[in-house]
Amino acid sequence: MELPPAYDILFSTFAFVLGAVVGSFLNVCIYRMPRDLSVNEPRRSFCPHCKTQIPWYQNLPLFSWLWLRGRCAQCKAPIAFRYFGVELLTGLLFWAVWRHLGPESWVLALPYFILVSLLIVATFIDFDFFIIPDEITIGGTVAGVLLSLAIPVMMASDSHLEGALWSLVGAGVGFATLWTVVELGKKAFGKKRIVFEKPESFLWTRQGEEAELAVGEDKQPWSEFFSRESDRMLMHCTEAEVAGRKWENAQLEFHYNRLTIGSETWQLMDLDRIQGSLREIVIPREAMGFGDVKFIAAIGAFLGWKAVFFTVLSASSIGAVVGVAAIALGRREWSAKLPFGPYLALGALLWMFAGPDLVTWYLGLSARG
Repeated sequence: MELPPAYDILFSTFAFVLGAVVGSFLNVCIYRMPRDLSVNEPRRSFCPHCKTQIPWYQNLPLFSWLWLRGRCAQCKAPIAFRYFGVELLTGLLFWAVWRHLGPESWVLALPYFILVSLLIVATFIDFDFFIIPDEITIGGTVAGVLLSLAIPVMMASDSHLEGALWSLVGAGVGFATLWTVVELGKKAFGKKRIVFEKPESFLWTRQGEEAELAVGEDKQPWSEFFSRESDRMLMHCTEAEVAGRKWENAQLEFHYNRLTIGSETWQLMDLDRIQGSLREIVIPREAMGFGDVKFIAAIGAFLGWKAVFFTVLSASSIGAVVGVAAIALGRREWSAKLPFGPYLALGALLWMFAGPDLVTWYLGLSARG
């Protein structure tokens, strides 16, 4: 069915405006979720600098940022371009989804709009904090299954039960695929060994339930070093001081919640400070975060198991290209620690708009070759 031009323009414009409005809410999620703030309270957006709540007429998607020239009307502090960019990106993607689906597939617009929103929030939070909140991953998986139950055509089925089952298969395949990658990566690259030319000072300090490790000038939250209970960190020290006692030429074996030196063990919650000098440190590390595993499960719940393999391969290829380009440009720090979530999001978008056609083209090319 082909819509008259006037209706086509109307619905396309509505999709863009809806996306911009949704993008305004996504900015709230991107700012508040990783900071453990409620997305509902306060109900109105507020300036991140002066905390003044923004009245509705200064919070119009796209227009307000341009009208206020990217500054808070109250304190005049700069408001990041990202806020405008997220609204514009969401509007453009909603418009592109509608144009891609066409009126004959309008029923898919809602689940695709929801998925696009999840991908955007996950991307920007992962860039800033190297995490993807469970509200996005687990919540997205549940949403994908429920939507597939209500709209089985998402899974190319006309049975509601079958649609939900295929959605669960997609989530399961996604989870299992990246979980396997994480486990294999842990075995192959699960440790980072650093040897210092001369002893380097270190200081571990407890801060409530969290802690911080400083090695020289570098400081890291303690929780960033440990992803699982079996992870351990080894410090080969010229000297160390723990609970008022001193050791020389000792090996300190840390788990997330305890320290062992020889036959003695301390619970870290009972200690406030550990210090000394290092010759060598062995740090546990992951091939990727476990949030990525849950994220691909959400993508699979929306797009199915075929999309999972396409998304993972596309994300890996794009990530490899970015890493090689960063090294070639002499910007190795760009590739030192890059989140994988944005690449998964990009791979999922590529599947939504062109994935099946690209697979068909590639298989045809391979057959001719």
